[in-house]
Amino acid sequence: MSGHNVKARLAVVVSEFNRSVTESLLQGALEAASARGVELGDDDIYRVPGAFELPLLASALSDSDRYDAVVCLGAVIRGDTPHFDYVCAEASSGIQRAAINSGKPVSFGVLTTDTMAQALERAGGSVGNKGYEAVIAALDTLAVLARVPRS
Repeated sequence: MSGHNVKARLAVVVSEFNRSVTESLLQGALEAASARGVELGDDDIYRVPGAFELPLLASALSDSDRYDAVVCLGAVIRGDTPHFDYVCAEASSGIQRAAINSGKPVSFGVLTTDTMAQALERAGGSVGNKGYEAVIAALDTLAVLARVPRS
């Protein structure tokens, strides 16, 4: 599927918490969109305080007629919050609910790591860029979804 350009209107929701990581994820997302021929303007990028707030925006944006798919980017690092497991679980289930309820791809580009070093490795380091991968996943899912019979 990779390499296929899909005409799509894409929204990206980015958590401000752990910004050094999430800005790198956003750069990866922008690169992936560009590589796939999808234009992302400043008005298509939505910033929220933390990963816990991602599902609300994901839901609102995926319900909007303006967007075909939504990409959520964040980083929850175990050492930075005593509520790691709770935040991770709620962010992931909320993002999944947004996709299921809207019938649109809502991609999970949220890092859940034990250390900042692990997060940085996944935000443009040796493990790649999960922001890039999240955009590709959303667009590939959108292309497959377009093949599903509607009646």
